[in-house]
Amino acid sequence: MTSNNLLGIPETRLDEEPEVLDDLSHLPREKHALAAIVEKHPKSSLAWAEAAQREFVDGRILEAYAYSRVGYHRGLDALRKSGWRGQGPIPWSHEPNQGVLRSFWQLRRAAEAIGENDEVERLTALLRDADSEAEAAIEKLDGVAQ
Repeated sequence: MTSNNLLGIPETRLDEEPEVLDDLSHLPREKHALAAIVEKHPKSSLAWAEAAQREFVDGRILEAYAYSRVGYHRGLDALRKSGWRGQGPIPWSHEPNQGVLRSFWQLRRAAEAIGENDEVERLTALLRDADSEAEAAIEKLDGVAQ
């Protein structure tokens, strides 16, 4: 749960994506399979975050940056549609929010890898404002050493 909501702004809770979760749960290792899921669910930040994660792990940093940038923008669209106005909690504990938060985190990681320091600072602040516990949870989920 977000502990830094001193302004009393209501939490933003995105809608569930059961079809995306189902498709990702049956994901084979082949890259084309993940691409097919992203094509099937282009509005899903979770699908884009998964694609960015795979590209980053495979050493394709620019591709990871591009995928996470799309996930970031799709996430902002979804957040705004759910009433978010650019600030306030986006709790990691609400599973449908995790794709957006992972896209933010993936974008920050890729931006750091290419030396885009202003973007890293902005995204770090965005993640911490959204949920101060999200970064550690994402690093654990994505197997990143802390």
